[in-house]
Amino acid sequence: MAKIKKINHVAIAVEDIDEALQFWRDALGLPLDHIEDVPSQKSMVAFLPAGDGEIELVKPTAEGTGVAKFLAKNGPGMHHLCFEVDDIEEMLASLKEKDVRLINEAPLVLEGRKMAFVHPKSAGGVLVELYELD
Repeated sequence: MAKIKKINHVAIAVEDIDEALQFWRDALGLPLDHIEDVPSQKSMVAFLPAGDGEIELVKPTAEGTGVAKFLAKNGPGMHHLCFEVDDIEEMLASLKEKDVRLINEAPLVLEGRKMAFVHPKSAGGVLVELYELD
């Protein structure tokens, strides 16, 4: 049976990464590892390690994306919680058997990881991402 290994990251939707860094890096003292353009997700992401996980500040780079819609509706704030799992295909199959609504029924394959999202309607309003790292 697939297992959750840890919380990989908490993603925060932001309109301006530099402005958001004033709190997360400058006030809280979290180190900025790097900022990355993620074309597949149409976003820029700042990675700030925090213990065994990360805070990811996510800024959309295109209109109409999930993060852009989230910002337009809610403003900046927590976008999703990401769990690292040991076997994403098995985890998705198990969730589907339990009638959990999935956004991605098969994982998306990106460099260094596979990922999929669970619909917030099945998770008490929380968008959940699953990661399996290579």
